[in-house]
Amino acid sequence: MRPSATPPDEKPTANPMTDLSGIDLSGIDLSVVIVSWNVWDLLRACLRSLEQVSRALDGSADRRAFGPPEANATLEVIVVDNASSDATVDLLLAVFPWVRLIRSTDNLGFTRANNVGYAASRGRFVYFLNPDTEIVHRHRPGAPSDWTTDSLWQLYQAIVANPQVGLVGPQLRYADNSLQSSRRRFPTPLTGFFESTWLGLLWPNNPWSRRLHMGDWPASFGHAVDWVVGAAMLARRDALESIRPPQAVGPWDEGFFMYHEEVDLCHRLKDAGWQIAYVAEAKVIHYEGRSSAKVPAARYLHFNRSKIRYYAKYFGPRWAEIMRRFLLWEFRVQWAIEGLKWLLGHRRDLRASRMRIYREVLATGLRDQ
Repeated sequence: MRPSATPPDEKPTANPMTDLSGIDLSGIDLSVVIVSWNVWDLLRACLRSLEQVSRALDGSADRRAFGPPEANATLEVIVVDNASSDATVDLLLAVFPWVRLIRSTDNLGFTRANNVGYAASRGRFVYFLNPDTEIVHRHRPGAPSDWTTDSLWQLYQAIVANPQVGLVGPQLRYADNSLQSSRRRFPTPLTGFFESTWLGLLWPNNPWSRRLHMGDWPASFGHAVDWVVGAAMLARRDALESIRPPQAVGPWDEGFFMYHEEVDLCHRLKDAGWQIAYVAEAKVIHYEGRSSAKVPAARYLHFNRSKIRYYAKYFGPRWAEIMRRFLLWEFRVQWAIEGLKWLLGHRRDLRASRMRIYREVLATGLRDQ
């Protein structure tokens, strides 16, 4: 990451050092924490990509080396399984014996499970990685090693080189290699009405969404940001410890079951004085939303409850209540539209399924349990 300019209204990130020779790389340098739920095929591909950009260490069952040999950098990988019913628990250690597996008998959610993985980790840096991701790397025939085109090392190098940066995120790509927006500004009170809502669909180029998604800043350029998408976030342990509540086992706010938790984490890091950086040259493939897509009603519920919680935390209870009522109104409108299409005989099975999902969400009032 070599930022040479700063987005509008944002403080510059100091130029990173490129010489890592004076940095202590003893012990475990990087812990990779992956929370998984019923996505064995994707998790296997994710771990295979980590295996390809690292190498076994003699005499160590759960540590691996990564990066150039002279760096002596080591990593561990921890998978927290959220009570999967697929093949994950049965096959994980047989296929990847170097992975540390933490089994939960209940679905802890994304934040709580990440805290469990964090508490068990030993690295100076922690990489929170989704199971539906793959580390991008290219083999270079004739080169002494492949690490130079390895996005894991690129991301790690960027944060190690700049002590002011508390967390970094890579450039995310979809499975077809198209760009996936992954760097953000913090939302304003109006942002939530035009982001992931029908208003946003009707007016996709609205100024609030453009501001949130940094539409005025090129994705090919590494720079300071407010937050990055939680699919791949590499953080400095010292930074995470600075925001971890005294009685908590990890830095994540467990009030967010899933969704909006990464915005909150980065918000607290920036409030504590740390910088957040987007590292454009480090690329990660992200097969977005495969776990949550299996339970659409729960996905809608968690996403919108988390949005309301974020509003209450950062904009106050009045804005949170306005947002809750707006979202409920939106679900009622969607239910009515699906009902009309059902009456007209248009794909009735699909309409009935969507109406059932919307009814389940509406029945909760979008209030915390």
